[in-house]
Amino acid sequence: MRNIALTLMYDGTAYHGWQVQKKDVTVAETLERALSQVAGHSVKCTGAGRTDAGVHAERYVANFRTSSSIPCDRLPLAVNSRLPGDIVVTKATEVPESFNAIGSCLRKEYTYRIYNSRIRNAFLVNRVWFYPKKLDESVMQQAADHFVGTHDFACVRSVGTETKTTVRTVHYFNITRQDDMISCQVCADGFLYNMVRAMVGTCVYASEGKLSPLEIPSLLAGRNRTDAGPTAPPQGLYMTNLWYPIPGLP
Repeated sequence: MRNIALTLMYDGTAYHGWQVQKKDVTVAETLERALSQVAGHSVKCTGAGRTDAGVHAERYVANFRTSSSIPCDRLPLAVNSRLPGDIVVTKATEVPESFNAIGSCLRKEYTYRIYNSRIRNAFLVNRVWFYPKKLDESVMQQAADHFVGTHDFACVRSVGTETKTTVRTVHYFNITRQDDMISCQVCADGFLYNMVRAMVGTCVYASEGKLSPLEIPSLLAGRNRTDAGPTAPPQGLYMTNLWYPIPGLP
């Protein structure tokens, strides 16, 4: 059996997240159906991580095993012809048997986008968090800086998937503005359920003066979710980069 890693992108608006579910349509289910048609046998994918309903991916990696001999350079076109337009496979790479899209991932980067304008943009519906109240990105950055490093992130974790530890290492959390668009780019060795969205919501709270950036360390130490800011809506969140110890992968 060959182990194939796929690099793909998707608009998550129409899907109930990545992971296969009993009733709702998901990205994994849609991709597996298309891959099974191409491979000629049932296919199960392992994804780089769970993305929630409405969350997007500009870059995502999933792997699957197949007995098919179809060359990797032909696989993306073959699969894309069987996928809806909002899911696109951009590359296929044969990887070692031990490779696992989630277990082999060293770091992940998410970008959260806020459209900070009094007037909404019709072309950004389901693509950003439309936020009409003026935000100060410099204050948001002051708050974001306190999340960088190795911490217990229980205070920005929603109830969801169980995990052995809530300690993670955030490598960077950069907040920038270009005109009306605020981008919140965060990279870590892993993320807890809704962690990025809660971190962004906390930075927004700081900009609004509902908490001080200097309070972030005590919030982290307190481990209480209700002390931090709200969970930002899903449509502004994108998986934007992944790091693997294999040449040819993102």
